[in-house]
Amino acid sequence: MSIREQILTARLLIGALAGGALAVAAITGAAAAAPSGAPEPSWRDFKEVSNSSFLESSGDRAIQLSIDVAASPHDAFGAFATSEGFSSWAVPVAHVELRIGGFIEASYDANAKLGDPGNIRNEIIAYVPDRLLVIRNVQAPPGFADPELFRHTSTVIEFAPQDATHTHVTLTNAGYGTGERWDRLYRHFEWGDAYTLAELKARFDHVPVDWAARESSRKAAAAARSVEATH
Repeated sequence: MSIREQILTARLLIGALAGGALAVAAITGAAAAAPSGAPEPSWRDFKEVSNSSFLESSGDRAIQLSIDVAASPHDAFGAFATSEGFSSWAVPVAHVELRIGGFIEASYDANAKLGDPGNIRNEIIAYVPDRLLVIRNVQAPPGFADPELFRHTSTVIEFAPQDATHTHVTLTNAGYGTGERWDRLYRHFEWGDAYTLAELKARFDHVPVDWAARESSRKAAAAARSVEATH
């Protein structure tokens, strides 16, 4: 798998974070369709995302990205912290147990069931309603590169009101060490976190995701690529 495809596949975990494609098949399909000489994905692909990433006092790195969304802090928080809110933009199957030690469980497979081994699970470490959500991944999807390493990081999502109907959302993914494996993971999630924030903004700029329509579009695009490949 190319670095480009690995970065795109990394969205699997971000979606459950709260995020994600939101359907992973659509993302990996886009990666396959991209010209081989295309530049690697970058957080800069998302013009409304700001980057304030920093070096922690321990020497570890933290990815910190933010965006403004057209939603109250209550609604923006609910988009991550409720089953209905999360499934309105991130994944078709989601269950959120909002408590310390609870879990956000999600899948890009519309036929998935809670407890399936291929689901994504993030543990809720802390939260303040409408202001803060802290999570840590405990179960990555099959085939994800370095899930053990990623479990050493944690994600903090902050919701700061700008006015009654707008919120500044900041996502901080902390705990990235040094070395080639960490560098690769950092690049994956720097892009993936930016994608997540852009999708969150789109959710409130437009309407909830129609997962059935998205899947139909994905299948149609895949069929078109298959036909083209035979000519």
